[in-house]
Parts: sequence; C-alpha cells; structure tokens
Amino acid sequence: METLETKTIGQVLQPTDRSEERMHNVREFLWKAMRNELPTETRQCDTHGEYQSKLTPAGWTRCGECNAEQVARERQADRARIEAETRQRRAEKLLGRAAIPPRFADRRLSTFVAHCDESRRALSIALAYAENFAQACETGASLILCGGVGTGKTHLAVGIAHSVLAMDRPALFTSVMGAVRAVKETYRRDSERTEADVIEDFIDPDLLILDEVGVQFGSDTEKMILFEIINGRYERLRPTILISNLAKDALAQFIGERVFDRLREGGGKLVVFDWASYRRQA
Repeated sequence: METLETKTIGQVLQPTDRSEERMHNVREFLWKAMRNELPTETRQCDTHGEYQSKLTPAGWTRCGECNAEQVARERQADRARIEAETRQRRAEKLLGRAAIPPRFADRRLSTFVAHCDESRRALSIALAYAENFAQACETGASLILCGGVGTGKTHLAVGIAHSVLAMDRPALFTSVMGAVRAVKETYRRDSERTEADVIEDFIDPDLLILDEVGVQFGSDTEKMILFEIINGRYERLRPTILISNLAKDALAQFIGERVFDRLREGGGKLVVFDWASYRRQA
C-alpha cells in the first residue's frame, strides 16, 4: 500500500528541477538589477583602463567600451556582407542582361594578347575607353571596330563590356541581325510589345555593342531600325561600339555617312583591325 506524501505550500513553490532553478535565478537577477543591487568590483581593461564589472548569472561583465566596439565591428561586418551580397546579385543580374554569348563570356581586356604594334594600339585604345567610360557617357563617345575576321574585335569589345559591368553600369551585347529580329517580332498581331518598346531596350543601356554590322542583307527596313537605335543613343549621349568585318569605306557606305560621322563625335574613335587573323595563327 502506497503512502501519500504531503507537502507544505512552501515546499511546493520551491524549485524542483534545474529549469525552475534557472528561472528563479533569472528573476532574482532581474530584481536586483532593477534595484541596482548587483555585486560590483573594479577591474582593469588592457585597452580602456579601469571599469566597473557586475556579477550576472553568466559571470562578471566585460569592459563596456570593449563590448560597444565589438558590437560596432559586428554591425559593420554585417553591413559589408549585405552590401557585398547585394553587389554580387546586381552584378549577376547585369551580366545576365548583357546577353554576352557564352563563346565570348570569358574575354577580358587583361587576356587580350597583342601580337603587333597595331594590335597593341587597339588594346591601348580599348583600355583607355574602359577606364574613362564615365567621361564617354558625358560626351557619347563611341567606338567603331572594323577590319578582318579573327583579329580580336569582339574580344576587346566584350572586355570593355565587362569593365563597364564592373562599374555597376548596364551593358548589352547583340548582333545587328538579333536587334532587327527582335524589332520585327513586334510586327506579329499577337505581340504584346511595340516596335518602340524594343528599340528602347537597345537605346537604354549605358553601353551597347552591335556586332556583325554588314552581315545582314541591308534592306531599307533593317537600315532604318539600325538608324533608329544608333540615333536614339546618339541623342541621349549613350556610347555605342560597332563591330564589323567590313573595311572602313564599305562600312561607311553600309550604315550611311551620317551615322558613321555621329559615332565619331564627342571623342569617338575608329579602330581598323588590319593585321593577320589570330585564328589562322592558332
């Protein structure tokens, strides 16, 4: 037969396990803290000198100035991490929008190998253009890269684009045929976008690279679309890089003398790539 044990109210209210004991200690600590009755002693900080330390359930408190500095460092580290993550996400977003073809995605100005004086001059112009891109945005300075195939025109243009993206500025790479095709897609009855919407997509970025100029047939409609894009960027002082395998005179004839001249205004440059193809040497 079991014997029932009777307890007084005081025994019932006393802590019966470690959890309750901890809660009891916390309540006692808070009560003393409110009444400023915590045990204190003077301690020495190697950095800030003497300070008053208080005894808490977790032990004696550290130097208040050290704690404040640690909190400031942690907050600064958190801000730096968040800013770095934000920059990384934006960089990835900008790179995705740049639409640089995978074949050229790894091209950088630093990896361009100049084999002759003329290619070294072209690299020097590209480096200076990238370095002074903010100024180019103020004047609308553009570049025309024309000449033989396999001479590194696209490499330098994409290298400039990567430098611009690293400045947190939007850039866009497209072939002329790609741009024309995108505009013509709006001619369908079921298109949700207008011709003006798509042309604006090519006018808006800080840098536009138009590749393969002269490869398309060059109908009046295609030339008009190309003119609308280049002229829109010209009016807004948006730098443009044109890439073509045509020679200088043939390119000027293809895009028109007016467009050709506008691209060289505001400090724009024509760079002729007239050396042997790197592909044939490889």
